[in-house]
Amino acid sequence: MTDYPIIRTVGLTGILVTFAGAMSEEANKASVAFRAAVDAQDWPEVSETAMSLVSVFIITDLVTHDADALVERLRALLETQDWLAAPLPEGRTLWHIPTVYGTDLAPQLEEAAEAAGVDPDEAIRQISGTRVRVLTIGFAPGQPYLGELPENWNIPRQKDLSLNVPAGALVVAIRQLVIFTNTTPTGWRHIGQTAFRTFDQTGPAPFALSPGDEITFPQVSRAEMEKLLATHPDGYGAADREAIG
Repeated sequence: MTDYPIIRTVGLTGILVTFAGAMSEEANKASVAFRAAVDAQDWPEVSETAMSLVSVFIITDLVTHDADALVERLRALLETQDWLAAPLPEGRTLWHIPTVYGTDLAPQLEEAAEAAGVDPDEAIRQISGTRVRVLTIGFAPGQPYLGELPENWNIPRQKDLSLNVPAGALVVAIRQLVIFTNTTPTGWRHIGQTAFRTFDQTGPAPFALSPGDEITFPQVSRAEMEKLLATHPDGYGAADREAIG
């Protein structure tokens, strides 16, 4: 069995620290906490950090900087605590994003509910009542992968693609939710629609969400959603938020 965490160089672009071989709650929390700890070091040779579900990528120029020296500093930081038991960092945000479930706006709710072994009303209750965490950002700018949902939502992706799922769509598969940044084809099932936008390239903070943030998706009516779209046509402000952590 491989002992984690593992430290590896990635070409000449950086160093990857991996906490597990597959997604788990503990490994994802460890990645969020460790990334925050690396950022707090403010090492001059580190230009940026990023993370996947269970890894942290430390971006640096390994042509210019000594990889072995940085690996040793990362190893020393790893040894300061049990990262699988580390608390999530402070400065996170809890978002409440109003969502229309089902209807022609999100036509695959019934199909997803059947795959999860519940009726549509219970599916809405479970999704809207679960507080999920931003596990990572990926695929499109600012696009969050959120989880984890209860075990019955470990449903597979579709075999075929839905060709044009809109921006703001709430989609589900493999115990995770995603809010789409852009209109895109997908194999994930479209169960809800929001007025929220995850990416604003003109703003000082282009990504609305960060790994470690938490989200709820309270149910609203179509009329309430249309009011949100009218009052927040760019999608920003179409959610309530509060500081946590």
